[in-house]
Amino acid sequence: MIKLENICSGYGQEIKVENVTVSFQANQITTIIGPNGCGKTTLLKTACRLLRPFSGTVTLDGQNFTDIPPKEFARQVSVLPQGRNVPNITIENLVTHGRFPYLGFARKIKKEDKEIVLNALEMVGMADKRNNNVMELSGGERQKVYIAMLIAQNTKILFLDEPTTYLDLNHQFEVLEMMKKLRGQGKTIIMVLHDIGQALTYSQRICLMDHGKILMDDEANKVGESGLIDQVFQVHSQVMEIAGKKVYYFMPSASISK
Repeated sequence: MIKLENICSGYGQEIKVENVTVSFQANQITTIIGPNGCGKTTLLKTACRLLRPFSGTVTLDGQNFTDIPPKEFARQVSVLPQGRNVPNITIENLVTHGRFPYLGFARKIKKEDKEIVLNALEMVGMADKRNNNVMELSGGERQKVYIAMLIAQNTKILFLDEPTTYLDLNHQFEVLEMMKKLRGQGKTIIMVLHDIGQALTYSQRICLMDHGKILMDDEANKVGESGLIDQVFQVHSQVMEIAGKKVYYFMPSASISK
């Protein structure tokens, strides 16, 4: 599994993550939460090799990142960054990019690859639109197509940076339910979310950050009950049980005293 030890990371000369050690557990959804600018995306990018740390080591199943060839790494780890250009290609062609780590130099698509791509599109409910242009899609549809590309890549570990941002509520839940389904298939999911309630509801583990450091890395219910979220975000939390599940609600602390 992916382990970061004594990591300092950032951009230029600016350190955004300082002296962090954390491991991401197999077959779990781990969500990184924290205030804006606390280092969530920096930690995610460092953990998935999009950003090289200033110091410290990152390993995958005990092997140092620097020793893993890019193609081999892409067969084990897939990444959905927050900011992406929208390509002028069909949905099917975009999702087919997920098969590139498995192809030879000529990138010749085989029957097996086409079947994997179609299965990925069916899983996200976009198979009937596979010939449509990606640029014509709504934000929610586009996000599902990018997730289909990750599914087609067929890695054991998936990183997603704010996959629900700018989506309306029903599409947010569609994306989170997909993550839940993938975890049920044995995948390991590491993502950044802004919505604390969704993070606590859908994750097995929470990594709570503030000022470039990890304040708590534990089971979601333990982090939710610790009081640290209230302290970091300056909110007041309440927990309700609906259909046997804990649901978290948050409100500004200032509103409690009024």
